[in-house]
Amino acid sequence: MGIEKNYSPHQSLLQQGDLSRHVLLLTRGVVKVTASSESGDNVLLAVRIAGDLVGEMAAFENLPRSGTVVACNEVTARIIQLHSLETFLTQKPDAMKAILRMLSARLRWANRRRIDYRSYDAPTRFARVLAELGQAYARPMPGEGGKRRVLDVTLTQKELASLAGLALPTAEKSLATLTTLGLVQCSYRNITICDVPRLLEFAKLGGENPY
Repeated sequence: MGIEKNYSPHQSLLQQGDLSRHVLLLTRGVVKVTASSESGDNVLLAVRIAGDLVGEMAAFENLPRSGTVVACNEVTARIIQLHSLETFLTQKPDAMKAILRMLSARLRWANRRRIDYRSYDAPTRFARVLAELGQAYARPMPGEGGKRRVLDVTLTQKELASLAGLALPTAEKSLATLTTLGLVQCSYRNITICDVPRLLEFAKLGGENPY
């Protein structure tokens, strides 16, 4: 369905406040979903990869875009107009169920962040975000049996802090704690989860994936 379009790194796919009604099905690459607050702060809301649908909230609700979607690397997406999507979903109940499962998973993730804010200290909250990103998007390192994974998505510490609901200095201290414990390693381009089972244990997470 739709028209295929290629996007360069750092190019916007969707813009906050825009009134367009199409959705995008990502078929290649990684994007970041961000939003600007009234105070001017830019907050990272989510990371999405090939296979994900973006832009559905504004399309279904007939409201302005609530966030900006930016390509992290070379991205390909299919631009699908709302009327085409609605017709398709009416004809394909299994596809409608898949969309509902996707929306439910995203709501569950947002609810989890609100619970985390009340229930866990800063290092645990930061670990939970990294663990969940790792489960959803990280690449296993060869020969490690899935124990060691690389999160290739380039995320700044400020963006990770916004995902965890932490102030930047607090997030930096939390990351330093996880590094000292040997759970993660950081470089300029990516984050390596050194021991997935230990990170999940530290983060108090089971095997479920909220994405």
